[in-house]
Amino acid sequence: MFDFFRKHTRLLLFTLVVLIVPSFVFLGLEGYTGLGEGAKHPVAKVAGQSITQAEWDEAHREQVARVQRQNPNVDPKLFDSPEARQQTLEVLIRQRVMLVTADQLHLGTTDDRLQRLFATDPQFASLRNPDGSVNKELLAAQGMSSDMFARRLRQDLSVNQVLLGVSGTGFLSVGAADRALDAYFQQREVVLQRFDAASYTARVQPGDADLEAYYKDPAHSAQFQAPEQASVEYVVLDLDAMGQQVILNEEDLSRYYTENAARYATPEERRASHILIAADKALPAAERAKAKAKAEALLLEISKQAENFAELARKNSQDPGSAVNGGDLDFFGRGAMVKPFEDVAYGLKVGETSGVVETDFGYHIIRVTDKRGGEKRSFESVRPEIEVEVRRQLAQQKFSEAAADFTNLVYEQSDSLKPVIDKYKLVLKTAQGVTRRPAPGATGPLASPKFLDALFANDALNNKRNTDAVETAANQLASGRIVHYEAAHALPLADVREQVRARVVGVQAAALAQAEGKARLAALQQSPQTDMGIEPLRISRLQIQDLGKSTTLAVLGVDPKTLPAFVGVDLGPEGYVVAKVQKVIGRDPVVSDVAQARDQYAQAWSDAETQSYLGALKVRLKVQVDAKTTAKTTSTEPVDGR
Repeated sequence: MFDFFRKHTRLLLFTLVVLIVPSFVFLGLEGYTGLGEGAKHPVAKVAGQSITQAEWDEAHREQVARVQRQNPNVDPKLFDSPEARQQTLEVLIRQRVMLVTADQLHLGTTDDRLQRLFATDPQFASLRNPDGSVNKELLAAQGMSSDMFARRLRQDLSVNQVLLGVSGTGFLSVGAADRALDAYFQQREVVLQRFDAASYTARVQPGDADLEAYYKDPAHSAQFQAPEQASVEYVVLDLDAMGQQVILNEEDLSRYYTENAARYATPEERRASHILIAADKALPAAERAKAKAKAEALLLEISKQAENFAELARKNSQDPGSAVNGGDLDFFGRGAMVKPFEDVAYGLKVGETSGVVETDFGYHIIRVTDKRGGEKRSFESVRPEIEVEVRRQLAQQKFSEAAADFTNLVYEQSDSLKPVIDKYKLVLKTAQGVTRRPAPGATGPLASPKFLDALFANDALNNKRNTDAVETAANQLASGRIVHYEAAHALPLADVREQVRARVVGVQAAALAQAEGKARLAALQQSPQTDMGIEPLRISRLQIQDLGKSTTLAVLGVDPKTLPAFVGVDLGPEGYVVAKVQKVIGRDPVVSDVAQARDQYAQAWSDAETQSYLGALKVRLKVQVDAKTTAKTTSTEPVDGR
């Protein structure tokens, strides 16, 4: 299904700002008038009432927590940006505007409407119990009580009425919509002549002066810089490092083998056949006694002719799953059968037949036909596995004990990594050419953005101190220090001469292509009936082929009243293209669902009108934002007091 407003908003003739009215999870309608009381740091005001820094921070924390509840794998760092915090403030301001307006207009929601909506709206189906009541456990998982949910739902319904009069009454005639859609989705027949810069490179021969001028141009200096980099040394405390220090003894290994004997034995399985005379435990005693008597009679017959067990099972067993197979149940392990059945089956030898065994299902006669498993692997055969496991467990214990001390030691003796190396017998690792971003193929701590951020932090960079201990993976801490730092700097022209020449050639070739393209455009404009000898193309906003955005917009921007018309498009380093627009064709056939397109167009206008109304409310309520406060975000990092 085509969704053009989702895919092509940047090409619309007007700016569409989609208004999102989120759940009002931060504020209560009944309490908005007192929100500014006692606020020391207002960051915004709505109708004279303050939104404080504390409210902003709490709202942002709640927003992050809500997203993490819905998407547990999301990286919280995505929300630690000025843009994300600013968005939270915008939501708070919008909420406050809506709350104040709803109160001023005396908009409310009755109990009957609230209950009716909860009972019938599909979006609340997951929160309803079978009897129609609210599922308190699900609400609790989202941090809400049923009363809190009811208040917030009532508030949402009341506040949504503020914009409903605008968003719910938008109207656009079919004719107006069709005219806009025709213009937006129209196709044009166009002839293109390309002047690709790559075709002109053989015609340019830049001299030394050209290279030097390009190299010295401040606009190009960043192209020929050696990046910032550092030589570093670092240590890693992890399970591998701790495992090297673990000394194992035979007593530990032997004890582990004994305590985990079941892990080194193949589970025993039995194969049995049975005859069942069904008698549910809920049956009267007389009926169960009758069933038992029948089972005992069959047992007597089996004792006389044991070889007829399978045949008797086929004729008499009331277990339909096994009767057809002569009562065979195949192999089963412990726990697969009810306990009385299992106890008897595992107590018989292969070939033996039980007496009558009573279970909740009735009365069984069991014959064990085979067994397998139960063999225990010797200590010597599993010793390597045990050694690995015991070493891992002891290493985990040592790591847990050492983690806090490692963290303190690299901080307190921050001028060297030697103390922590000596104490924990760690290996000093080094790396050259380290940058602020992980290099392709980097592994270990050097692949961790957190560790690199710590290395290039001001204290570590300027004072050559150890970084704090950084968790770079599960059960892994790392600390490093910069040994040598080299800031980004310009490379000598002699070292980058070939790079400079390639860029100059590209610039000069593009200039030649553009010059010839412009000359061709001027000639065609003088003789518009000239046959360009090129096969025409059909293009639209939906089928731009390989033209690129700039060429497509230029072609679609030509006034259709002046056809044929010519337009030139400067493609920068790629060259130039001359386009001849020959005719306008109807709407692109890709737009098959006309009714949907009209609805989406009307909805877009409704959204734009709603956004405009919201803007007017902000003006009327004298919304003020403290630009100085909101220009910076509240740091969540601890202040380094060293």
